[in-house]
Amino acid sequence: MNSNSENLKQQILALTRDYYCSNFENQSDFVPGKTKINYGGRFFDHSELVNLVDAALDFWLTAGSWAQKFEKRFAQWLGVRYCSLCNSGSSANLLAFSALTAHELGERAIKRGDEVITVAAGFPTTVACIVQFGAVPVFVDIRLEDGNIDASQLERALSPRTKAVMLAHSLGNPFNVQEILNFCREHGLWLIEDNCDALGSEYYVDGQWKKTGTIGDIGTSSFYPPHHMTMGEGGAVYTNSPQLDKYIKSFRDWGRECWCIGGVDNTCGRRFSGQFGQLPTGYDHKYVYSRLGYNLKATDLQAAIGCAQLEKLDFIVQRRRENFAFLKKGLEGIPGLLLPSHQPNGRPSWFGFLIVVKEDAGFTRNQITSYLEEHGIQTRNLFAGNLLKHPAFSPYEEGKDYRVVGILSATDTIMTNGFWLGVYPGLDREKLQFMVQAVWNFVKEKTGAYA
Repeated sequence: MNSNSENLKQQILALTRDYYCSNFENQSDFVPGKTKINYGGRFFDHSELVNLVDAALDFWLTAGSWAQKFEKRFAQWLGVRYCSLCNSGSSANLLAFSALTAHELGERAIKRGDEVITVAAGFPTTVACIVQFGAVPVFVDIRLEDGNIDASQLERALSPRTKAVMLAHSLGNPFNVQEILNFCREHGLWLIEDNCDALGSEYYVDGQWKKTGTIGDIGTSSFYPPHHMTMGEGGAVYTNSPQLDKYIKSFRDWGRECWCIGGVDNTCGRRFSGQFGQLPTGYDHKYVYSRLGYNLKATDLQAAIGCAQLEKLDFIVQRRRENFAFLKKGLEGIPGLLLPSHQPNGRPSWFGFLIVVKEDAGFTRNQITSYLEEHGIQTRNLFAGNLLKHPAFSPYEEGKDYRVVGILSATDTIMTNGFWLGVYPGLDREKLQFMVQAVWNFVKEKTGAYA
């Protein structure tokens, strides 16, 4: 870049900082009951905007140097060897699952008709990749107190066709990692951690604290705006296995055999001399395909935002924990509500504050959420509630392309009576206190209880 171009670029970036201060920094004052309190949202400053414009001025329109920088830094933050950036958390789950279907894994490869243990109370794309491939999800019930799998049901879920366990850490609350990891080790199963809602959560496992998503064979993250960090759209897949990393990147990048990064040729040194399948000897390695893959890459524009977000991630995790603790203390003792708890060996990086309305509360979930929404407080159900109740699964009823262990009673309770409130860093003490008071006011109105 010549000196004139560099000077122009610095002027543009300086003006971008000024634009942030003018357009984003001065937010209107909070008016209780009128200002909307979102459950989540973007948490950023001028750094994200500057990085985005910087990457745009490079005009590298696909994954490039920013993506490589993000993958390296994110892997370091997690404490894993390999990270692959992709275009969403749902794509991350698809890539994680697909990697375990690679034929090179031999008997351990997941094949059509093999079973994967999971739960029905969660987000659909944790399960969709299993069904889309032709494997069989085996649904196990959850625990009401944390929204995670009831690990006591694992042995009942096991069959000769079981190949893997694929679970999310619900709303940032780690499932019983040690027990599930021991189960997978005992039976030679893969463990995929859907870590999309739990970035920064930790679990004491095998005698040390580890970040969730790094404990099983593969972990996944989502960078959708309400999550812990954002790129707008975006996701990541991470592992400590060089073999699995190779398959993840291949499935992400069209299923190709070549592992050259974008804009680089002949990393392997045999671009025109290898022999693959029934192709002619010397067929261009960049156009050899070893598996039926996708194009799920992210762009440098997204990665540039992610690099700035990474600088804030420790603060974001801490603020979410503080906001959760504030809500927990403020809502304790309210009759009719079951508040969340976590595993003794877990340190959650909370995505949301789960509340379950008890059957004898004297009011319903929809009544309390309607009241809160009317007062400007956003609420969310625990995603799908029970996936098997949704239209997407109705075609499978007759053929039973899934298996259910026992009765999903807690799952159905969450579906009917559960909801959650936000804890993201954009919520200050004034907003949190208003949320607490609104819940108390509703319960007092319905039951006569008082704070």
